[in-house]
Amino acid sequence: MSKIRFRQIRHTYGERTVLDGIDVTLTEQRIGIVGANGSGKSTLARMINGLVLPTSGSVSVDGLDTARKGRDVRKRVGFVFTDPDHQIVMPTVAEDVAFSLRRSRLSRVEREERVRTILDDFGLADHRDHPSHLLSGGQKQLLALAAIMVTDPDVLVADEPTTLLDLRNVELIRRTFAALPQQLIVVTHHLDLLSDFDRVLVVDSGRIAADDLPGPAIDHYRNLVA
Repeated sequence: MSKIRFRQIRHTYGERTVLDGIDVTLTEQRIGIVGANGSGKSTLARMINGLVLPTSGSVSVDGLDTARKGRDVRKRVGFVFTDPDHQIVMPTVAEDVAFSLRRSRLSRVEREERVRTILDDFGLADHRDHPSHLLSGGQKQLLALAAIMVTDPDVLVADEPTTLLDLRNVELIRRTFAALPQQLIVVTHHLDLLSDFDRVLVVDSGRIAADDLPGPAIDHYRNLVA
């Protein structure tokens, strides 16, 4: 697993402090991050691949600083947003997945084979020529995941990937996550999604309020919001 290191992180938006005093190392395979809206949890997650750079302190992935080596970090860390429509850019399913490989050094045949394989893996093979934006909500989220995973990242960060989904599709995403070999970091309000994770961080008012196994960490979070 990759070693993700937050060193004395502080982050502000204008006069508002979003994160303060974050000093933590993440090495487990499946890590959840929970917290109330505005707690700073999404900002924390977006720092892992350099989408957000800290006001002070540093974030590194396997020793690569996100501020100085952002491109190298993003080759290792894939990011999935809450709304898949923000990531789907091509007209059809296969084209959207292939778009992620446009800068790879793979041959055309190798790219086509990798696209075929990832569509099979994510249950989208029968939709390869389907208009991307006409997929169901769950299928769109699977497409967004597939378009990231086709690049074979070491780490996948997902920021509230089930917020817009019904319970059936939440379960679909849960099963998909469970089958991934990559290190996985998930920000979510669906607490049941984290029941079998290795570690859960609770973010409250910009600080880590709890860092534990899912059971005690989630109990702490429930007590915070009670």
